[in-house]
Amino acid sequence: MRERIDKTWIPSPVADVLTRLENAGFEAYLVGGCVRDWLMGNTPRDYDVTTNALVEQTQEVFRDFPVIATGIKHGTVTVLTEGIPVEVTTYRVDGSYSDGRHPDCVSFTSRLGDDLARRDFTVNAFAYSPVRGFADAFGGKYDLARKRIRCVGNPDKRFGEDALRILRALRFASVLGFSVEKQTADSLHRNRFLLKKIAKERVTEELMKLLCGDGAERVLREFSDVIAVVLPQIKPMFGFAQHSPYHIYDVWEHTLRVVAAAPADRGLRLAALLHDSGKPQCFSLDENGVGHFYGHANASEEIAKDVFRRSLRLDKATARRVLLLVRYHDEPIEPSRKIVRRRLMKHGEHALRDLIALHRADVAGQSPQRLQNRLAALDEAEHILDELAAEHVCVSVSDLRIRGSDLISSGVGQGKAIGDILRILLREVGEETLDNEPEALRKRALEIYSDYSKKKE
Repeated sequence: MRERIDKTWIPSPVADVLTRLENAGFEAYLVGGCVRDWLMGNTPRDYDVTTNALVEQTQEVFRDFPVIATGIKHGTVTVLTEGIPVEVTTYRVDGSYSDGRHPDCVSFTSRLGDDLARRDFTVNAFAYSPVRGFADAFGGKYDLARKRIRCVGNPDKRFGEDALRILRALRFASVLGFSVEKQTADSLHRNRFLLKKIAKERVTEELMKLLCGDGAERVLREFSDVIAVVLPQIKPMFGFAQHSPYHIYDVWEHTLRVVAAAPADRGLRLAALLHDSGKPQCFSLDENGVGHFYGHANASEEIAKDVFRRSLRLDKATARRVLLLVRYHDEPIEPSRKIVRRRLMKHGEHALRDLIALHRADVAGQSPQRLQNRLAALDEAEHILDELAAEHVCVSVSDLRIRGSDLISSGVGQGKAIGDILRILLREVGEETLDNEPEALRKRALEIYSDYSKKKE
């Protein structure tokens, strides 16, 4: 953590917003995440300013700037300065939260301390002014140095005001790599059912960020009961023994390790979380006491579909991607040109690379005895995929060097027969028993059509 605040870190357009407010006789501070990020040595992604100027006074100060009425009722406008949006909010005190999410009303105050007291966590409740220096009424800098998330004031009150803060606490712990202070952690467990009030869109946003954090495995393990409120479909995995020589962990612990080993990508991490969710319902023991999970990939896909119907709100492209990964996560990818090309034709290059990445993560969550050999095989499979991609091999009908119109002009069928013949040509080219050359394709198409016609007679 940076020990000194150096005002040169503030971009000049943002500094200009602060200066204009100060020159007009108002206090102005950068507040919250941008200060936290800079103290941690990161470049802030956005900048929020808090001030004792009322909205009308802020609008007057920036009358020559584009100003967006972001939330007038809550004292917020967004000033656009040299392409940088800067949210400027009047010091305020929030009223009651009857819906457990938004304040029913706000009142404006002239005291910075009142404004900081309404914020969620101490690491978001400090402010910095180039003129007045650093303001930290709740020990945020102390918590930042110790890498912990702690609520401002009474955690039960904070979470009761806005239940989304429960997921935000876990998201910060995961993304920042922080622990959760004990009183705050106890309150998270105690108040977890408040999450049922939160819209699916907000749950999805926070959960996906949590999953992509470096601390996702630890947070999911420590707060599995909290996550299960918004994803009840994961509960059967908790503590479910696998009774398998390939698996030294129960289903949930295996899942956590797969999540941690998967690349920090939304689709891959969510697929890792759900890939074995169908195992408990598919479990059987053989006569030797060894566990089996026949059909669990299909069962997991159905559970993932239920997650997308009832629990999360994903865009269609991400949902399709995750379902494909879950459905085929157990499909072998052996290091042979024939198998890799077959998988490439079936899934396409991007999906196959995703599947290889998920396979690697899946192996990392299994018995160490399998790790080295399986990873070496996956490395070789990916090397073969790289070669095939470099060769621009034929993997779809559109890659064939012959078209349906060419077949028709050659007297090779029409209608449905054309599509059937093209698919057969693609399969044989993919199996490398047929060259992807016009004359070879035309000759083979005539043979196929001849057989096709005889079967119809």
